Amino acid sequence: MSTIATNLARFFRRSADGKERTLILPVDHGTAIPVPGLRDLPGLLESVNPWYDGYVLNYGGIRAAGAAAGGRGICFRTDVYKPAHGDNPNRGSYQVYGVEEARRLGAHAVMNMLYVHHEEEDRLFAEAAALISECHAAGIPVILESLPFGIGRTADYTPDAIGFAVRAAAELGADVVKTAYPGNQAAFAEIVAAAMVPVVVLGGAPTHDERAFLQDVREAIDAGAAGVAIGRNVWAHPQPAAMARKLHAIVHGGASVEAAVAAAG
Repeated sequence: MSTIATNLARFFRRSADGKERTLILPVDHGTAIPVPGLRDLPGLLESVNPWYDGYVLNYGGIRAAGAAAGGRGICFRTDVYKPAHGDNPNRGSYQVYGVEEARRLGAHAVMNMLYVHHEEEDRLFAEAAALISECHAAGIPVILESLPFGIGRTADYTPDAIGFAVRAAAELGADVVKTAYPGNQAAFAEIVAAAMVPVVVLGGAPTHDERAFLQDVREAIDAGAAGVAIGRNVWAHPQPAAMARKLHAIVHGGASVEAAVAAAG
């Protein structure tokens, strides 16, 4: 097994149906938005460890809480992604770290944004391609978080736009692609089938309809998603460990939404 495959295997486990899937908790939001739910990062990781396969952390997060990850996969965030704020436009993401920092931190993978059709697409593609080349030479897998145009533009998250974003990331050489679920199971199944690499689903802003959110997760898994990388809907939840149990029941246990909710109490 190659070093890339060995590192990537830290994030995947065999699920109840025999397929390899992953449950990842991104806690890398502190450079983008206020994060009151992440005040005790080590405590959060320790509370949800029984259900998680890996975490996405910034440089400072790995230094502060990497030991609390309990041997799970550590995915190092190499960029800063900034949504529009006031008069500051959304200029995509900026790669601020690379392979040397990933090695120094002992990361098993890295994650970086890729926005297709963004006004700064040329820079974003070049940064992602350079990161993939450098990390693959060092045996470190790359997860590209690939979305149409920019973060939080959910009106742009159509099946066609998401499908292109996923395929573009895979064509660049991503080992895994993280993207949004478009709300259409059949269309997402086609996206996953054409992706060439595993596709995991992000969560977006905290939901006000938990059952609808969990139903989207169930549909994404049924469509062939290799797992989820959902942050705010877990760490901003009043009971993060309970939400972790529900997601684990769906992703790894094959549970229905109703069964997952019941199992989590």
